[in-house]
Amino acid sequence: MQRYHDCPTVLRDFLTYHDTIKGQSQRTISEYYLDLRMFLRFIKLMRNELPIDTRLDEISIRDVDLDFVGSITTSEVFDFLSYLANDRTSNPDSLYAEHGIEAAARARKLSAIKSFYKYLTVRTKQLTENPVKDLEYPKLRKSLPRYLTLEESTRLLEAVQGPNAVRDFAILMIFLNCGIRRSELVGLNITDVYEDRIRVVGKGNKERIVYMGTPCKKAINEYLLERNKIILSDNKALFGSRDKNRISVTAVHRLVKKHMLAAGLDATQFSAHKLRHTAATLMLSGGVDVKTVQEVLGHENLNTTQIYTHIENTELKIASSANPISKLKIEKK
Repeated sequence: MQRYHDCPTVLRDFLTYHDTIKGQSQRTISEYYLDLRMFLRFIKLMRNELPIDTRLDEISIRDVDLDFVGSITTSEVFDFLSYLANDRTSNPDSLYAEHGIEAAARARKLSAIKSFYKYLTVRTKQLTENPVKDLEYPKLRKSLPRYLTLEESTRLLEAVQGPNAVRDFAILMIFLNCGIRRSELVGLNITDVYEDRIRVVGKGNKERIVYMGTPCKKAINEYLLERNKIILSDNKALFGSRDKNRISVTAVHRLVKKHMLAAGLDATQFSAHKLRHTAATLMLSGGVDVKTVQEVLGHENLNTTQIYTHIENTELKIASSANPISKLKIEKK
């Protein structure tokens, strides 16, 4: 926690809780810190404790304590959300900066505030009043995730060539068959492969078992014949790179883009994460129930998985419209 400069004790304890007890990633903890630092800076500025021309990023929160946090009202939180929606800009020094940030970004900051006060009122009981307990999140515009069709997925797999073709084919098969995250694939070890299943370590170091279909299992077995002849700097790693290290997230990103282009697919629209979306969509298309897909993907919340049911519904509607019977112009007499 030393890298979080200007961090008061009340906030540092919260971050430590999420690090050591909740086991959340350093990226998540860093986002909590930045969001809550902005929130506390704003409150200090609005309370007229500083000159009117003071920039938000110049305000220190080192002196913020439990009494200060406990005195923040729901009205002040609304002021902060209004500031984010109407006045905040990600690049204030730009001549063409647009004011107001998107609902998703505002929702993330409110989520950090809610988590902070839940920790103080429920987990540690340092406070009795929670000013954000009943606050609703900003309404988000729902957008369906992009994904490959079965035909496009087949084209992608058939396009794999080159010196690392066996490795790359196995990686793409895991993405498309198992729907794991790019970071989860990078973290796979040889010992995580068990016959027809793999052990995956997801967000918050949560483990899950994901089963492979026969083609995926075959691709992995063929790759293992090559992998067992290679010695890596981290020899536990399942997938290695040209420089004999564990494969990196960046390298996975590049190889996916490379084979996307070879398959004639728009590499600007699809990525390794879109292959995860593809796996989820294809599972639902094959009749897998959404709860099972949630477990396969490692989603903590079912709502995260249910977005794919909207895709499935759209496909069903298209299929119905494509049926020749829907084009008949016959009226019952």
